[in-house]
Amino acid sequence: MARNVWRMMRSYWKSEEKWWARGMLGVIIFLSLGQVYMLVLLNQWYNDFYNALQNYEFSLFWPLIGQFMLVAFVYIIMAVYAVYLRQMLQIKWRTWMTRQYLRSWMAKQVYYKLQVLKSDMDNPDQRISEDIDAFINLTLTLFLGFLKQLTTLLAFVAVLWNLSGILEIPFGETVVSVPGYMVFMCLIYSIVGTWLAHKVGYKLIGLNYDQQRFEADFRFNMVRVRENSESIAFYRGEQPETDGFEDRFKMVINNFWGLMKRTKLLNFYINGYSQLAVIFPVLMAAPKYFAGEMQLGGFMQTLSAFGRVQDALSYFVDAYDSIAKYVAVIRRLSGFTQHMEEVDALESKFRRMNNEADALTLTDIEIDLPEGDKLIEQLNLTVNPGEYLLVSGKSGAGKSTLLRALAELWPYGSGQIAMPDDWRVMFLPQRPYLPLGTLRQAIYYPQSVPENDETDIAALLDEFGLSTLRDKLDEVDDWSRILSLGEQQRIAFIRILLFKPQLAFLDESTSAMDEELEARSYDKLKEELPDMAVVSVGHRSSILQRHNVILRLIDNGAWMIERKD
Repeated sequence: MARNVWRMMRSYWKSEEKWWARGMLGVIIFLSLGQVYMLVLLNQWYNDFYNALQNYEFSLFWPLIGQFMLVAFVYIIMAVYAVYLRQMLQIKWRTWMTRQYLRSWMAKQVYYKLQVLKSDMDNPDQRISEDIDAFINLTLTLFLGFLKQLTTLLAFVAVLWNLSGILEIPFGETVVSVPGYMVFMCLIYSIVGTWLAHKVGYKLIGLNYDQQRFEADFRFNMVRVRENSESIAFYRGEQPETDGFEDRFKMVINNFWGLMKRTKLLNFYINGYSQLAVIFPVLMAAPKYFAGEMQLGGFMQTLSAFGRVQDALSYFVDAYDSIAKYVAVIRRLSGFTQHMEEVDALESKFRRMNNEADALTLTDIEIDLPEGDKLIEQLNLTVNPGEYLLVSGKSGAGKSTLLRALAELWPYGSGQIAMPDDWRVMFLPQRPYLPLGTLRQAIYYPQSVPENDETDIAALLDEFGLSTLRDKLDEVDDWSRILSLGEQQRIAFIRILLFKPQLAFLDESTSAMDEELEARSYDKLKEELPDMAVVSVGHRSSILQRHNVILRLIDNGAWMIERKD
């Protein structure tokens, strides 16, 4: 686990923000150590103040009260700014780390490949939005807390050692002298307490991990219903979806009950441990006090010092719940990082070449499944400018997978893919993606809307039977929810006309259109972009008329090509 923590941490502390981050961390550490020094001064104040009370020295009372107020004031300032600056560092670190994860997630279509190639990769949105924040917060909290308690331990062990004196234990005629005996008692007490805390609370690590996963699955299921509300409504699928909600929520609740029960046991133990720690040093110091070997001030100072040492040694007991959450977050975040690295490291055997012949040329193309089965074997094909190629075959033959391989989304296979380097290429999936924003932005996607847009978008909407949208171009809405699939597919064709690619891949991009709209859409492409090559995937017989080359995929990797005169 330590290696995973270091891998996730080191990138920021070696980044372009490293000097600011290191300087800020240094200031926070200085403030934390300053708080420890203030506690040492307060510990000495206990001795002076209670001795003055015991000796009825009223002349020292108000000066000591003033001393306390000064030390307490400085301590409060340090404590407040230590937290404030830690939160500032947390914001900067989270901003930087989130940007890095977003870039890695979006680069090379990793966000897509994780779903296709890593079926066990759940809820990447939660890992970026929540787990990064939790990781940074817990890292700083636990690290600074540990450093502060370690410093407290070093500072107060010497104080407690000197205050303890020597304990003499008679064994028959022999007397055994134990110097600084309260330090040893405190050490034994804390070690046993930490071991017992681990025995009681270690199951919290797995429970916290599962709780985050179940919560995210439950939330994701509701998001899916919202995104597919129309389909569910047509199917009258309310009951199955409700059953699904209840099943996932039941997993959330059942796991939370386990978390509650284990936390209850841990809280029983921690609270009992803390209360026993109050009386334990009293029992240790009482014999010396009642024997007259220690004044009231020394007694109170001893109790305070013992409490500080015991708190420091018991840090892992008090922080066990946070540590359990931290381990769970690290597992989720490191697993996400590992999956992204594995997907990014998948090397495709497809060779991409510049084609000086101004055409798309496929040579010895083989498309495989991850298990090694072949979908397409030894495919050789050339698509010239202006040609329309239709890829057909039964479901599962590899039509869409061929397009994924050409789009560099599918790494399993081999062969040579050659096209001119300066060709602009566009892929249209069956369900177009419409981003949130204005309708104009959705139409231009993935391009940005030009600053001085002189394109007659309204005329293009008329051409594709979308004249009702003319007055809504600058309205902001969730257009994927408002528009039907057929309307979304027509907008995708408008995108082609705006992008003007030399090569377009259409994966059943007219499946929701009627035959007349389908024909008009293809004819519009030929009219406006006569030199553009098109590779289509489709099942409908009507689409055959709009293509002059047919690639039929047959079972076991076989294929055949038909060309129309």
